[in-house]
Amino acid sequence: MAAEPTVAPDRLPRALARRAGQGVPAALLRYRVMAWIVGVLLVALILVAVPVKYLAGIDEPVAVIGTAHGWLYAVFFVTACDLALRARWTLKGTVLVLLAGTVPVLSFVAERIATRKTRAGERV
Repeated sequence: MAAEPTVAPDRLPRALARRAGQGVPAALLRYRVMAWIVGVLLVALILVAVPVKYLAGIDEPVAVIGTAHGWLYAVFFVTACDLALRARWTLKGTVLVLLAGTVPVLSFVAERIATRKTRAGERV
């Protein structure tokens, strides 16, 4: 009878066993790029595409920009969660940053605050 091997707590899967601080600069860069892309698309959607739809009756800009924003928000969500795990953000800070991607212009503000705090080694 062979004994079953036990898994030590320090031998978690690689995705769960990342050390704090490892890969934070690259994750921060990915997050910043996605925050800007999502923010610009959301501003374009609200300030350009929606008025064009209702004032000129053209639906295509809303369909194209809205779809692009939706798919890229999913990528933003993943990059923000990755950074939050690597930089050990608080749950509250993570949720606020994720919600900021859905409010026009607020994604730019949240990106600046998150970048400043993460570079300073503070928890968001």
